[in-house]
Amino acid sequence: MRSVFLAVAIGFAVAGLVSADENVRAVQEKLRDGGFYLGQIDGAYSSQLSAALTRYQIRNGLPITGQLDEDTSKALGAKPAVTKNAATPEESSETWRHLRRGERQTIAKTHSRTSAERVRDYVGAFVLAGLDPKVGSETEFFADRVHYYDQGVLDREQIRKDLQHYAERWPQRRFWVDGEITIKPQDGNRVQVTFPLRYELRNGDKHSSGKINKTLVLEPAGDDLEIVAVNERKD
Repeated sequence: MRSVFLAVAIGFAVAGLVSADENVRAVQEKLRDGGFYLGQIDGAYSSQLSAALTRYQIRNGLPITGQLDEDTSKALGAKPAVTKNAATPEESSETWRHLRRGERQTIAKTHSRTSAERVRDYVGAFVLAGLDPKVGSETEFFADRVHYYDQGVLDREQIRKDLQHYAERWPQRRFWVDGEITIKPQDGNRVQVTFPLRYELRNGDKHSSGKINKTLVLEPAGDDLEIVAVNERKD
């Protein structure tokens, strides 16, 4: 009798895995058809798929999570595929690092570090880094010295401390790009990137939500980009 129950349990488990794989496979196909995903259609939930989901979320004004959450799965006509366990710091970092590298055919074709697609990926990576369990991950996006909001010029360590303070104040955070990302060339090789960012912040009973227009000034640094100035204003 025990062997029968065990066989049934294994059967249900395998069926669940097959169903999940098919669900993810269907999502991969939809994202590929939309130009968001360039990987294999294999039903595997990878950092490459998470990066593609982030691109889709940015383009469709969805909360940026890099996951097939309820909002994103509904938009894609799929089933949610988010585990109850939070992503590990390694998994979170792998996703935004993948995005930051801008591994897309459009980038390879243009060879431009500041193309629209490259900048969208960079913005997505920057926002995801702000949700990384490793607090202060966004520091990696900044130059050695940065014009930092209304605080003047700060170095990376000062910025890291500010980000840690922000995370302590608001441990639960949700962000999504609520409109178009605009790119304006500046002096030299710099570009100014502005995007509307909607947010929801929580800390126990405390709650804050709203919308800001965030502006980043980016400068090429080798094959990458780095932030040399950041500011924001509320709508």
